[in-house]
Amino acid sequence: MGARGGLRLGLGLFVTAGFVWLIARQLRGDELLAALRGVDPAWLGLGLACFCLGFACRIRRWQLMLRAARPAVRWRACAGPFVASFALNNVLPLRAGDVLRAVGFNRQLGVGAGSVTATLFVERLLDMLMLLCALGLVLVLFDLRLQQVARIGGTALLALAACVALLLLVPRISSAAVGLGQRLLARLAPALAARLAPEIARGLASLQALASGAWMGRLLLWSAASWCLEGAMFWCVAQAVPALTAPHGAWLAFPVATLSTLVPSSPGYVGTFDYFASLAMRLLGNPDAAAAAYAIVVHLLLWLPPTLLGLAYLLMAPPDRLLPKERTV
Repeated sequence: MGARGGLRLGLGLFVTAGFVWLIARQLRGDELLAALRGVDPAWLGLGLACFCLGFACRIRRWQLMLRAARPAVRWRACAGPFVASFALNNVLPLRAGDVLRAVGFNRQLGVGAGSVTATLFVERLLDMLMLLCALGLVLVLFDLRLQQVARIGGTALLALAACVALLLLVPRISSAAVGLGQRLLARLAPALAARLAPEIARGLASLQALASGAWMGRLLLWSAASWCLEGAMFWCVAQAVPALTAPHGAWLAFPVATLSTLVPSSPGYVGTFDYFASLAMRLLGNPDAAAAAYAIVVHLLLWLPPTLLGLAYLLMAPPDRLLPKERTV
């Protein structure tokens, strides 16, 4: 890890510590433990089922994106690398899991690093679009005054969603930015630029293919399905915490806490996710201890299953040693 990476990690740990302190300073330990002891395992099981189904939908979406480069790629081949990347993002800094997914399973997938990187870019944009739409809908359905509390208005959300949609549907914008970076790299490091040029070309071709109407329509449908199921998981966890007086606040905590993971923090988004999840629950009238208990439980449900499964997959099937060498596209 270089000096810049160390600086980012240090900043993330500092931010995490700050948010943990913000949560802890307004809680009593006995009240938090009482709220946690009352959690209903049946509702947690239903929440876990929703989460797993949503994850399966996200893997299916990634499979469709990879088919732009290799039509024969199967869901089973995509599942392991997808879960493994989430596991590493949960335990290592600097989005190490995304790097692994881009370059660590190319032989297994039969897809080059440039094409995989393009799918990661589209995946992030689709997720951002879904979360912005979810947040806007929740603000409208619950109480427009929440927009003033959060300093977020409908116009701002609409503008952000429009920008994201533009990047998804008009790949020329992304291609222009990538081309500028490629020319700059060619001046600074000609040899490296020459090595990367084929992968960059494949990535741009994948972006162009994914922007087509029919393809993007399917990606949007799978995105909506996966995020609706994840929202249902947030709601199930709220039903599992009887100390909550307004469990419907889970529908606000869902987009707010998920978007908070954009804030630099420690691996696994400790502190930031929990603070904003509990804040969203408190905004709708839930007690502090119950809101904090909810944030802890929903965070564990999001973090633990993919981390355990992903790390187990990496132990059983190390990257790029799964299949005989084959040509990537």
